Formats: sequence, C-alpha cells, structure tokens
Amino acid sequence: MMNRLIGFTRDNTSHHVNIKMRAAMQPKNLPNKQHLLMKYATTNLIPLYVLLFIIFLSACKDKKYPDPLSPEASLATFDIHEDFVVELFAAEPHIWDPVDLVFDEDGNAYAVEMPDYPYKPEEGKGKGRIKRLLDTDGDGTIDRSSVFAEGLPDATSLFPWKGGLLVTSAPHIYYLKDTNGDGKADVKEVLFSGFFDNNSEAQITNLRLGVDNWIYAANNGQPGEVTPGKRPDATPLNMRGADFRFRLDKDAFELESGTAQFGQTLDDWGNKFFTQNTLHIQQAVIPRRYLERHGYLSSMSVNQNISDHDFAMHQLTPPPYWRAERTRRRNIQFQEQNLERVEHADKYFTGASGGTYYHGDAFPEAFYGNIFTGDVAGNLVHRDILVADKEKPTFIAQRAPEENNREFLASTDPWFRPVGFTVGPDGYLYMIDFYRQHIETPVSIPDDLKEEMDFMYGENHGRIYRIRPKNETEKRDLNVNLSELKPTEWVNLLSHQNGWWRSTAQRLLLENPGSVDVPALKAMATEEKDEKARLHALYLLETLGALEEDMVKKALESEHKGLQRNALMLAENFPSLEAVIAAKTKAPDAQVALQAVLSLGQYDNQNTADNFAALLQEKGEDRWFRTAVLSSKAGSDLRILQSLQKNHDFFEHEADWKSAFIKDIACILGTKGEKSEISQLVSMVTASDEQSNTNWKASGLEGLTSGLKHHEESNPRLKAFLSALDTSERNANDRLKELLTVL
Repeated sequence: MMNRLIGFTRDNTSHHVNIKMRAAMQPKNLPNKQHLLMKYATTNLIPLYVLLFIIFLSACKDKKYPDPLSPEASLATFDIHEDFVVELFAAEPHIWDPVDLVFDEDGNAYAVEMPDYPYKPEEGKGKGRIKRLLDTDGDGTIDRSSVFAEGLPDATSLFPWKGGLLVTSAPHIYYLKDTNGDGKADVKEVLFSGFFDNNSEAQITNLRLGVDNWIYAANNGQPGEVTPGKRPDATPLNMRGADFRFRLDKDAFELESGTAQFGQTLDDWGNKFFTQNTLHIQQAVIPRRYLERHGYLSSMSVNQNISDHDFAMHQLTPPPYWRAERTRRRNIQFQEQNLERVEHADKYFTGASGGTYYHGDAFPEAFYGNIFTGDVAGNLVHRDILVADKEKPTFIAQRAPEENNREFLASTDPWFRPVGFTVGPDGYLYMIDFYRQHIETPVSIPDDLKEEMDFMYGENHGRIYRIRPKNETEKRDLNVNLSELKPTEWVNLLSHQNGWWRSTAQRLLLENPGSVDVPALKAMATEEKDEKARLHALYLLETLGALEEDMVKKALESEHKGLQRNALMLAENFPSLEAVIAAKTKAPDAQVALQAVLSLGQYDNQNTADNFAALLQEKGEDRWFRTAVLSSKAGSDLRILQSLQKNHDFFEHEADWKSAFIKDIACILGTKGEKSEISQLVSMVTASDEQSNTNWKASGLEGLTSGLKHHEESNPRLKAFLSALDTSERNANDRLKELLTVL
C-alpha cells in the first residue's frame, strides 16, 4: 500500500531517503499518530525502512477504517443481478471524485469532479474540475483525460448545451464553452446566481431535460435569492421550499415542486421522482405553477413517498466504526429519555443518491422505466419498479420479486459510493462511484470520533462503471455523430428506442429552432404510432408556435394515459377546449383525471366551480384532488362552497374530508383577508343548529385563524384576539362571531 502512496529516490552520496509525497496524500491525510511520525521522520532523517515499520505497527494497532482497493479488486466485490455484468469504464488517475457524467451529441464523455467535498471551499479557491474522458484505443475503457474547466467550487452536475456545458456550481449555474478548439473552456458565463451554498450535500444540482423542453435542477428546498446573470437587477426568485427549472431558449425560469437532494429524475411523460437521504424515492405530485395561481395556498408541499417498502435495504458491508458508535450513544440517550425511538446504524437507507429513470434500449424490456438509486452509506444500488396506483393519482415504487432479499447491486467494499447514474448512447447504465473512505458531513459526527477520521482520504480516487446485460450477443459502442445529421434526421430520432437519442435530438432541435422541419414535426405529432415520439413533437411544435388545436384534440383521444395527461397541459393553450378538458375530469384513470382538474382550474368561472363541486363528491377524500381544486381561483372561494351547499347538500352530512376542505378554504380566505368573504363563510358554517355540525365551525375557525395570522401585525385587535384564542374549545360558534368584530 505504501508503495502506491510514496515515491522515493536514494541520494548516492548521503544514502538518505528523500520522501516525495503525492499532493493528495500529504501528511495531513494520515491518522494523527502516523502524521506525527511522518513529520518527525522528514525532519530527523529516519531511514525509510524504520519509518515504514513504525507506521505499520501504528496502523495495525489503531486502524478502524479500511484502505482503498484497486479498481479491479473493488469490482470483484460487486454482487449484481444475475442477468447483468459490471465493467470498469474510467478510474484514477483519469478521474477523481466524480459526481456526474454526460455524453454530448457526438458521444464525448464529460465528468465533473467534486474534490471540495465535504468542506466549503474558500472564496475563489474551489477545486472542482470538468474532465473530458477519452478512449483512444477503442477498447471501451478510458485511457486518457483532459481538463475542460477547473476552479469550480462544489461543482455537481453537467448538461450539454450549444456545443458547451451547463454546470451547477453553487451559488451559480454556469455556461462553459471551448471556442478556440484547445479542449479547454474559454467562455464562462453566469446564467443564474444566488443559490444556497452552505452545505455541499444540499446545493443546486441534477440538471435534467424534461419532455416539456424545460431544464430541471434539484435545490433541496434550500433558501436563496436567484437572479439571471444577464439581468442581475431583476426581482430575485425566493427558492425556499422548492426546486428550480429554466429554459434558455425562452429566457424563462421559475420554482418547481419537490425538494430533491442529490438525485432527481424525470420519466418519459414528465413525472418527477427524487431522493432525500432516508427517503429513496418520492414523487412531486403537482407541478408548482398550478400551486401558485392565486398565491394563498397554505402549503406548497406536494412530496409523496411512493415506496411500498420504505427504509429497509440489503446491505453487505458492516457500518463504519463512527456510525456504529454514534448510533450506540444515541440509542442510550433515547432509552434514558424514555423515548420510543431506535436509530439503526446499517441496513436502512441513510444516503440515498442519484435516482435515475432507465430509458435505454440495451436492457431487457422488464427493466425499462425502472429507477436505479444508490445508497452511498450502504454501498449498494437499489432498483424500483414503478406501478400506477389503481386508486390514487400517484405511482407506487415496488421491489422486483427477485430482489426481495437482495439489492440489484451491492458491494462488500465500504469505499464504494454510488452517487449517480446516466444512460449512455449505447443504452447501457453508467454508474458514478465517488470512492472515498468517508462520505458524511463532519458536522453530524461527534468531535472525539472525528479525531480519528480524515474526510479527504481518498480524494485522488474515483471510478465510473458500465452496467450491461450479461448475455447480449454483441457489445455496443459509443460512436455517435448526431451533430453531423440534418434537422430532418433529428426529428426522426425522436422515435428512437433509446431515451438518450430522443432527448439529445430534442435538445438539438431546441438549440436550432430556425432549421427545424416543421411539416415533419406535424406529421410525427399526428401520424406516428410511438406515443413518446408524438409527445416530443407536440412540445417542440408548441415551442415553435406551430401547435394546432386539432393536434391536441387528437392526442386527447389517445388511449395512452401519459400522452393524454400531457395533451391536457397543451390544451390549456386553447380556450375553446374547456369543455373537452372538463369532460376528462371524469376519466377512469386517476392521473388523467387529476391533470384535467389542474388544467380546468385555468378557467375562472362558475361552470368550473360547479364542475369541481361535483367532482369533490366522488374524489374529495383524496388530498391531491382537493389540493388541485383549491389551487384554482374558482375552487378556492365562496363560489364552490355555494355550489356544494346548493347542489350537493354539502353541510348535511359530516365527513373528515369535508372538514379538511373547509379548513383549507377558510385558511385561503383568511389569508386573502377580505372581510365580506370571511363574513359569508362564517354565516355558512354557523347557519346550522348550534348543537350539530360542530366540525364545520371548528374547522372554519381553525382555518380562518391560521390564514388571518398574515394580517395580525397590521391589526392590533386581531392580534390580541388570536393570541388569546384557544381553537380547541368547543364553542367555536361564538368565537367565529366574535372574530368578525375585530376585523
């Protein structure tokens, strides 16, 4: 091991050893005792063999954490699904600390390195690099690399764009490009600034192109005041509680639903799934643009944990010493405090990362649409099969039957850190391995345990692997040249079976709108049998201003649920399709029906309120349908309550969902603060006999007081009333009437 870390030469005259440590393995990277020994040796000229023997004895005595394995030895520790094999694609010295990999339109591989982790780099001293990875002999393994860009703090994610690369490097998103052909970026443009940059595990990352032509980025819901680089004086976008999306072809950017940490992925139909440490797969059920229509919703959280197997995973490695010891201490504290709580040191998701939707064409058909997620603490790769919930407008993530007692891939090497994945032009799944001894933020570890840990040990390691089917007859390669094709050929590629080809063709068409063959796109949108290709064509036509109503109507008639959902979104561009959208709210498929409710909410009229009132009688128990209704103007004011009362005897029979709906709509009206609307609401919920329907009154009071808190600073009487109010008391009737006197 020491031969790999230390290079040395003998001085023939003095016979002293001149020790040359590698830059990444300076004495500071050794455990404390070995660090002191090395320092003493280099100043007192201890012979090398004596020094090595002393360090060996010290290491044997104190070692709590194993050293790295070679790429070949680590590869041998993988236990993978019996139908697949893993191959080494790239490793040190060509790649260190990789966290993302992309292939441009000509198959060139670019990886971003994050050597700053886990520390925040000093201003102007970021060490992040973007590497171009080269296979010069065509054997499928990287044998050369070059630096495309460097000096990037906390660089985490890449996306090809107009011959260059977008890179997330908090607090910025940059555009980098090589314009003189020397292989290095000489253009560095700030596209957006102001993202959170105080935790490398929760910063802007995961650039992904959606089928709707927006580029999505994970923000983990972190605060930030984001402005575009070309318009720094623009009103900042407050990022708290949201993710981010933008369009460079339309100069647009906005908040997006979800709080993705290090891992977000979009399926072929625009559904968004993401990871957050212990929650390995969540769904963002409703897009943010609908939730912001009137600005008064009490909550913007639409995250849904869709796993039916929750936290357990099948880990092959024991927990590292620090985690086992920290867990032991915490469990003692829980017992001493009589808390019914137990912390687990292993076999439970704690470092879920890089969830990726597989849309390639190299794997067997059963694997298409599966989501692969790494757990960097468990040293494994988990696979989820997505199944539409038959009753609700969400998905269910299930284990494959053959993986009930194992993972798709698990390693016995504790340095294996699968942080992310990408699908290549060859259809294979590429796995990015950060490969470090420790992968945890130091702030969460007790000080005495940190004394024996070097969080930078391993910073000169990193691997990228290729996962492919075991029994394929011919191995594929990465030789592609999409940049040399004509725009008509790009259109044809929208029907390719490999999602990488589809999305790359989509991107090239977005980058070159003036050269797009619009008639070819129209033909694909209406005549193509592949629904995925039709959807790409429809969204590109919308971008070009060439989308026609008849095309959308035809897509709405499709039997494919994903195409129907997106056609409803596109139908929002055509006011004459209101009745068609309204009819789809009764669709048997819950996801289609939910989107129809969201799209119908674009219409602010009594017909919409009446439609929503009728819908709630059937679907009111589902929180997502209630939220969709409440997100609209017509479904969040007195019109819908009046329709419910007049047409559906809403207040005659109690139900939990009705109480929840009244509370939510009361909160909205309270937040708006219009006294006339609040008075009418109070009249409606107090009109019944005082001894009955207590739930309506209590729910109305709770919702109103929650919303009115937004106005208490400007109304001292209201503030005093709310401060003294006990919303749990049963006499809500009197409190509601008293409330009206202080508005």
